[in-house]
Amino acid sequence: MASTIKILCVGDIVGRPGRDVLQSELAAIQRDYQIDLTIANIENAAGGFGVTPKIYQELGKLPIQVFTSGNHIFDKHESLDQFPNMPKIIRPVNYPPGAPGEGVKYIQWNTHKLAVVNVIGRVFMHNYDCPFRALDSVLPPILEQTNLIIVDFHAEVTSEKQAMGWNLDGKVSAMYGTHTHVQTADDRILPNGTAYISDIGMTGPANGIIGMVKEPVLHRFRTQMPVRMEPDHNRPYQFNGIKLTLSLDTGKALEIERIQRTIK
Repeated sequence: MASTIKILCVGDIVGRPGRDVLQSELAAIQRDYQIDLTIANIENAAGGFGVTPKIYQELGKLPIQVFTSGNHIFDKHESLDQFPNMPKIIRPVNYPPGAPGEGVKYIQWNTHKLAVVNVIGRVFMHNYDCPFRALDSVLPPILEQTNLIIVDFHAEVTSEKQAMGWNLDGKVSAMYGTHTHVQTADDRILPNGTAYISDIGMTGPANGIIGMVKEPVLHRFRTQMPVRMEPDHNRPYQFNGIKLTLSLDTGKALEIERIQRTIK
């Protein structure tokens, strides 16, 4: 019987290019890294902003067990009343009461249960509830069921992400950051056994500005005028993510490995 579980965590899926990358590359990556379960951040899947029921149905057919999200998850209004019909998606647990959906998802793998928790930061973001206090509230009942816990912290600044990593060290198996679309090189296992990285990156266009067509973004920086942003559909594309290896006995991380692939 296996003593470890290998989990693939996929960086923010950006628009049609990101979805195309998953369709063409996911199976090979899962095979190459001997993956048991897969988690992917879906909040930019619809043109870079949100997700639609149609796109959920498209991506839901792939071998992905949980979709995490963030500040754009409710950008497409047609998804609001459809959340009960998109059960693989979780939204940040510290959205104020009344938001659709849930922030925790349990996955059964063989005889083991894994919990995936989504939480969102506040620095340079919106007025969400405190992510630290939110996790203080949700972790005790989760730990009664499993010590295999993965946290996607969707946040802007590395200081807030590092603070959360140290806050969670020894309490969860892994905490990784999403949202900035740029993979960081600070992957490590913290002293008490929690795998950490500030951001796992992005799956989508490789030569845009965080996945978007460059020219409108440059115009916005130069003029401070509003522009319409959309994903860059020109190749090459990229796949960003991490592979986690966790002990099934202790719930602690044994390995964290960054994954970067260019798709021409």
